[in-house]
Amino acid sequence: MQSAAPLFSGPQSGVAGSSPAPFLPTSLAEMTALGWKQCDIIIVTGDAYVDHPSFGMAIIGRVLEAQGFKVGIIAQPDWHGTQDFQALGAPRLFFGVTGGNMDSMVNRYTSDRRVRSDDAYTPGGSGGKRPDRCVIVYSQRIREAFKTIPIVIGGIEASLRRIAHFDYWSEQVRRSVLVDAKADLLVYGNAERQIGEIARRLDEGAAIEEITDLRGTAYLRRGMPAGWVEIDSSDLDTPGPLAPPVDPYASEKQRKTALAPGTPLVAGQLDAAGAERVVKFYRKVPNAQRARSVIRMPSFEQVSQDAVLYAHASRILHLESNPGNARALVQRHGTQELWLNPPPIPLATADMDAIYELPYARRPHPAYGEAKIPAYHMIRFSVSIQRGCFGGCTFCSITEHEGRIIQNRSEGSVLREIETIRDTVKGFTGVISDLGGPTANMYRLHCKSAAIESACRRPSCVFPGVCPNLNTDHSPLINLYRRARSLKGVKKVLIASGVRYDLAIESPEYVRELAAHHTGGYLKIAPEAIGEGPLSKMMKPGVGSYYKFKELFDKYSKEAGKEQYLIPYFIAAHPGTRDADMLELALWLKKNGFRADQVQAFLPSPMATATAMYHSSKNPLKRVSRSSEEVLIPKGIKVRRLHKAFLRYHDPENWPVLRDALKRMGRADLIGNGKQHLIPAYQPVGSSRSSPIRAFRTQHTGLPKSGRAGLNSRRGRG
Repeated sequence: MQSAAPLFSGPQSGVAGSSPAPFLPTSLAEMTALGWKQCDIIIVTGDAYVDHPSFGMAIIGRVLEAQGFKVGIIAQPDWHGTQDFQALGAPRLFFGVTGGNMDSMVNRYTSDRRVRSDDAYTPGGSGGKRPDRCVIVYSQRIREAFKTIPIVIGGIEASLRRIAHFDYWSEQVRRSVLVDAKADLLVYGNAERQIGEIARRLDEGAAIEEITDLRGTAYLRRGMPAGWVEIDSSDLDTPGPLAPPVDPYASEKQRKTALAPGTPLVAGQLDAAGAERVVKFYRKVPNAQRARSVIRMPSFEQVSQDAVLYAHASRILHLESNPGNARALVQRHGTQELWLNPPPIPLATADMDAIYELPYARRPHPAYGEAKIPAYHMIRFSVSIQRGCFGGCTFCSITEHEGRIIQNRSEGSVLREIETIRDTVKGFTGVISDLGGPTANMYRLHCKSAAIESACRRPSCVFPGVCPNLNTDHSPLINLYRRARSLKGVKKVLIASGVRYDLAIESPEYVRELAAHHTGGYLKIAPEAIGEGPLSKMMKPGVGSYYKFKELFDKYSKEAGKEQYLIPYFIAAHPGTRDADMLELALWLKKNGFRADQVQAFLPSPMATATAMYHSSKNPLKRVSRSSEEVLIPKGIKVRRLHKAFLRYHDPENWPVLRDALKRMGRADLIGNGKQHLIPAYQPVGSSRSSPIRAFRTQHTGLPKSGRAGLNSRRGRG
């Protein structure tokens, strides 16, 4: 893995050393109180401004502030005009635009495309405070108000839409958000390193269009730069015949004669647009030229018209995601080339410590008064101990955004943050609600060999089984838990992040620690499915790992004298799921006494591998070709609702549709009023298609408390 300079080691802006602002200013009055006449950078965000390290705008703002820049915040502006975007005047260097902690479409719509009535990142939890595709809308309003100020887009919405991507809400492939936003630069992944370097270079007089070499950025250019070796993506994976791309740089004279689409091109011939092809594609590139090689992806026009090419492009993108070996990617959008530099180098522990120990106020901006911001109340007593995830779950976007190399904080830094919460956060009662991150138990887990890690292209370190090169020692995490709960004033440390149970069973001592000291009656885990069909497309472990973990968890809970239950999460209608798989899961849920309060149908989030499956019916986990594996896709509102109904088999509202399905599947034997049946033959009065002949009588089910608690869905995981 390449190394990078410490985050705060570079030259700083002229105001370096000044006292940090109590809150980054959100108005001219606050700027005046700080003695500022102009901001260097203004961050526009779709979330309410909470000065806490769980909120992206706060982290980026404080990182820039620590490097000597004056940073302002415009939170949830009224996008119907430009007035709110002018509230702080023009920034000296650039506007930074982010949709917030969630993609705005995931935030605003359910998996059934219904508008949500709430927004956890808004004061009062009310919905409607951000537009659809807010990165695009915010950028457009800024451009209207300030014609020449550079715009840099980032955050999860920009990160997951950095390339041509399938958009579930419009059921079409959309262009890179950089093109539609008409921004100058896109920052993807962990952005601290890139955003600081962008600010420094602009501060030193560089033009925004000159910044083309930063890892973790994407930009638009015309033509290919000199000295680069171009690799055709079809040499790395074989999607079938590729139509020759149109050359937008061809002259009118060159366009007079053209070859038919699909004709092989040789030097001196003309392509479909009549342009002579002069680029030579290399199947193998010498190591000495690797740093100057770029992979040519199918163009936006091609992937938008050909779902197989889209799946191919998705596979290439994910293969080129390891910072240790990833190459630059280029994808033509009309007359422009979208250039994606390799992913950023993971942050070192010292950098992580420095970021999380910046002087955050750790509360919402005072302008919100007593209004409750649900997302803040959920995390105000929690501590992030790591970033990244090497699980590679195909439906999840964590890896695409944060990467699969785990970035850890030091034990001392985590303990200091707990003490800060204890001493400064209003309402603390001695309970830390979570020590975690994207996954609860990947802290300090890594590849045993740096050389292997840098060369590896596997999308997951734990599928189909735990990689033998993975260090699964949970001792550092166990020690952290023990030290955290021994701090003065700390009564309890809970673990609310999802536990990766196939890793946990590698360390029985960790499971003992978790059950005895860090579970408050219920523990969340995520099997997601139990059938091999959907599990293989999710890249999730088989149910055998769940049973092994449950055996350990129950054993150690009993030893500790506690009655505790596992709360499993499941996804309905995921690619690869048959009706029979959902029936099997419903029977499993009933057998194990689980009743889901809420369920989540698969939501195809931008750039996820499972989304490529959904769109193309191909499996990008393997080589993609015209004849490669077809994936069954549960599409359409009827089948998606049926799959959700199987998860809520106990709800009388779902019994009519389940009866119809069971009869169609030849499983009418599961309809009846005995314990061996899945659903009853009668319908209670007052429910859908109820029968007046027999009313439903509530009966004691004998379910454990976990069944009554239900299986709450995870919102926004991708």
